[in-house]
Amino acid sequence: MSVLPYAIAGWIFIIGVYGLATSRNLIHAVGCLAVCQSSTYVLLLSVGYRDGGTAPVFSDLKPGSRPLVDPIVQALALTDVVVGATLTALLLALVVQVDKRHGTVDPDELSELRG
Repeated sequence: MSVLPYAIAGWIFIIGVYGLATSRNLIHAVGCLAVCQSSTYVLLLSVGYRDGGTAPVFSDLKPGSRPLVDPIVQALALTDVVVGATLTALLLALVVQVDKRHGTVDPDELSELRG
């Protein structure tokens, strides 16, 4: 098993966190959160990957004859995509509402939101 997919997932996450930390726009921040979440797709798929593995359809295979990929991890990655799309849509809707109420999407200019 290679370390490369895990390193790529970590690199994508670090790029997203860096963009989030340096963001001066709420829309950019939502995009950076989406990049951070995409690193979880890579991580989940690398956990379930097997060299030479086939789809887990057992009608044509004898048990134990070939390695199979893990279908649970694939289902989790698909669920992660759906949750990520929903979260991005919700956050973008909130950014639109902030822009309507305050007239800006710059977090530094939103002084009313400070505690």
